[in-house]
Amino acid sequence: MTIATQKEISIGELVALDFRTAEIFKKYKIDFCCGGKKTLSQVCEEKKIDRIEIQNKLNDLTNDTNLSSQNYNNWSLDFLVDYIINTHHNYVKTSIPIILEYTNKIAKVHGENHPELIAINNLFKEATAELEAHMVKEETILFPYIKELVSSSNKTKQNAICDFGTIKNPIRMMEHEHDVVGDIFKTMRELSNNYTPPDDGCTTYKVAFLKLNEFEADLHQHIHLENNILFPKSIKLESQLF
Repeated sequence: MTIATQKEISIGELVALDFRTAEIFKKYKIDFCCGGKKTLSQVCEEKKIDRIEIQNKLNDLTNDTNLSSQNYNNWSLDFLVDYIINTHHNYVKTSIPIILEYTNKIAKVHGENHPELIAINNLFKEATAELEAHMVKEETILFPYIKELVSSSNKTKQNAICDFGTIKNPIRMMEHEHDVVGDIFKTMRELSNNYTPPDDGCTTYKVAFLKLNEFEADLHQHIHLENNILFPKSIKLESQLF
């Protein structure tokens, strides 16, 4: 079955099957992470996009045997957890102070002529404060429990124990927080004209927008791995064990 014939699966599931499809969805401004639960039919109808055009591009990928993306969908959940922490959480932690230095500076220097920079600076601070608290909850509560589920399924440990009833509860909270941060970055992208610096923008201005664009791209993949792969598989694993 080709990607284009899988009409009822969600955008997130399409990207989970082959992350290269993310580039196609980005081109059409289709949200595959926070909005990944919608089907291709729903999104095309909402955005008035030619579905056949997108399907043809998706089908072209299935004919390309050069799988340049990692097959995250086949990774064990404990390995995927470690990957998310070591790759995406660490990226967020190391990038925040660097980007804040840039956004603070351009807001101060160019804010009078470009007041949107002040808003962008404040929004980035709001988003990153949310992300930092979010990652602590994942690393100290949710992710350890997922690893316990894996150990239980491998018979290397007794049944996992949690204080939150079912894994669906913290996952629901994590997905909500993903939506909050995703919406903040959508606003920042709109305010910055897709992170396009003006003609009078200095080098710091340009670098700040490049780093914000890079941060958002990493965030999309980060959220995709959790919302569309890690979380649904963890819910399924817990249901099989208990």
